[in-house]
Amino acid sequence: MENSLVSVIITTKNSSVFIENCVRSIKNQTYKNIEIIVVDNFSEDDTYQKASDLNCQVFAKGPERSAQRNYGAEMAKGSICGFIDVDMTLDENVISEVVELLKNNNISALYVPENIYGESFINRVRNFERSFYNKTVIDGSRFFRVCDFLSIEGYDINLNGTEDWDLDRKIKQAFANSTIEITKSPLHHHENNNLKEYLFKKSYYASNFDNYFKKWGNDKTSRKQFGLFYRYFLVFIENGKWKKLIAHPIYAFSMYFLRFLVGVVFILSKLNISKKKSVYTKK
Repeated sequence: MENSLVSVIITTKNSSVFIENCVRSIKNQTYKNIEIIVVDNFSEDDTYQKASDLNCQVFAKGPERSAQRNYGAEMAKGSICGFIDVDMTLDENVISEVVELLKNNNISALYVPENIYGESFINRVRNFERSFYNKTVIDGSRFFRVCDFLSIEGYDINLNGTEDWDLDRKIKQAFANSTIEITKSPLHHHENNNLKEYLFKKSYYASNFDNYFKKWGNDKTSRKQFGLFYRYFLVFIENGKWKKLIAHPIYAFSMYFLRFLVGVVFILSKLNISKKKSVYTKK
């Protein structure tokens, strides 16, 4: 694995504004034996053409991100694959760290720390919140050995918004004697959502949570991922992280207010789904 080919897979849809920066960050890695695979969901802008002009391997595939990612892995020629969103860029040392860490057979997959960038205050609050989730059950691994990823059939195409958590659990089940580690170098998520857009996205994901519970049940991990105690309390104080809350009281208060709004959206989404099911049953 000394000079392994690494396949970095980017999923896109109408992503013209982001694609060049994303690809450039991969080409600017200190590690050079990389192929870039772009799987585009039939964009209506010039995303596909831009990716082609940047000398990426470009494929058209839908209907959702999970299917696109799985297809990219099937097309990969590398022994290692990684998945990033098109509105992300990689720190220049990420891939070199990935290759070095995956030399260890006791490591089955890798998380990458995520920094959220954006002009609005909400994005700064989101970055503060996201920093507590690294290498927890709220995180999602991004780099794998291709053979391992394919052996567990990749992302579940019936999930949307929880597919990363599902993949982590499948990896941990299939390779119970290994661990998921984390790189030191981060990726940068270039979000620029206002509050309304952020809550709408959360509502969209919440509509698919039932499929995750049907698959995994209400076990210890699920309770951590969705339960009040871990999501609103323990994840922010474990392993000495409480010191960060005390050091940044404005961000801490704003984060909890944002978490409250997300909780309200989740409850309203569940009520709306129940209402739709009730109407359908009556018909």
